[in-house]
Amino acid sequence: MSDTIFALSSGPPPAAIAVVRISGPRAGAALEALAGRLPKSRRATVAGLRDPADGAPLDRALALWLPGPATATGEDVAELHLHGGRAVIAAVEAALAGLSGVRRAEAGEFTRRAFANGRIDLAEAEGLADLLAAETELQRRSAMAMASGELSRIVEAWRQRLLTLAAALEAVLDFADEDDVAALPPSFAADCAALACELGRWLARPRAEVLREGFRIVLSGPPNAGKSSLFNALTESEAAITSVVPGTTRDVITRSVAIAGVPLTFVDTAGLRDDTGDEIERIGVGRARAAVGEADLVLWLGEEGRGPRDSPLWEIAAQCDRPGWPGKDAPRHTVSALRGDGLDRLRADIVATARASMPKPGEIALGDHQRRRLDECRGALGDATHRDPLIAAEGLRRARLALDRLVGRSGTEDMLDALFGRFCIGK
Repeated sequence: MSDTIFALSSGPPPAAIAVVRISGPRAGAALEALAGRLPKSRRATVAGLRDPADGAPLDRALALWLPGPATATGEDVAELHLHGGRAVIAAVEAALAGLSGVRRAEAGEFTRRAFANGRIDLAEAEGLADLLAAETELQRRSAMAMASGELSRIVEAWRQRLLTLAAALEAVLDFADEDDVAALPPSFAADCAALACELGRWLARPRAEVLREGFRIVLSGPPNAGKSSLFNALTESEAAITSVVPGTTRDVITRSVAIAGVPLTFVDTAGLRDDTGDEIERIGVGRARAAVGEADLVLWLGEEGRGPRDSPLWEIAAQCDRPGWPGKDAPRHTVSALRGDGLDRLRADIVATARASMPKPGEIALGDHQRRRLDECRGALGDATHRDPLIAAEGLRRARLALDRLVGRSGTEDMLDALFGRFCIGK
């Protein structure tokens, strides 16, 4: 945090404009070294930039000086809005790297400094990471809700309720000999139960991973059941090799697509059979079985009633264009990847099913880390109604700690490394 960092914070060159951001205690000195002066605070100023080493001109740019702490990172910040050619950017970055106490930023370092300086909390940082990775409208709107601090405000309201409960309990512990505070309020247990119930409703919401990674649809069945042909048709690609030769697909093939704004991940798998003597195919079959176990939905193209029973499954009667096609008695869908029969209905059904399992547009979706913290808080609330007030007080303390960890107030260092590693350089 004592270093001053810089990075290209706009898109890759060439571009019309390139924004180089500088943050840290020497941001002002770095800007003055290149521009020859420090512009007025928070006013875009045209400046001729020169290399401090030899005075060579670098670019004519817009310079902004943003003194902390009211900045994105909470530190002094400077921005250079350059012409977006590769050579211009490289020359300016080289000049900055040559300054004492100034270095190139690491991935996510600007956002991590914003978190460390209290400009955002952990939940907002996670929302920002999701926003940068958003590829569909559903992902964008959910990430915006998180990044704007909506979850953080809800968590703070929960925390205030816990503090009120703790205050009532501490009064009993500290002043048990006083008649007017000798017993807990009659509503204490009900208030604990109400908060636990509210947390339970949040835990029952759709998971953020489904929204982030896409609803996972695995095509499964024996060799030559038409899995790869249907996979290619649904993804509108030629990602999977198709052949009449059994066992052509040896490995798991995935393709992420968005249909009607819903993120989907289709998975093609090796044909399931036990009598193969090919070691490579045997490995592929093992991976296929593992993929089925991770599916949100399995499209079963094999014999009716013989599909896996531990995953949500649809019976699909594929290859209905083939002579002598046996069909199925009660398929969810009947399709032909070759002629396109039934594909539109199948796609629409998949999209409707996936959308029902995802957060509604603009609704907050909890990730695995956030769900664990809420579950810890709910579990601790169970101890808060114990007859022994000391055990009850410890339960409330653990409940508050779980919420603090959710927004990054304590015990999050390992997770921070993983989170900010998701960001690009310059963010």
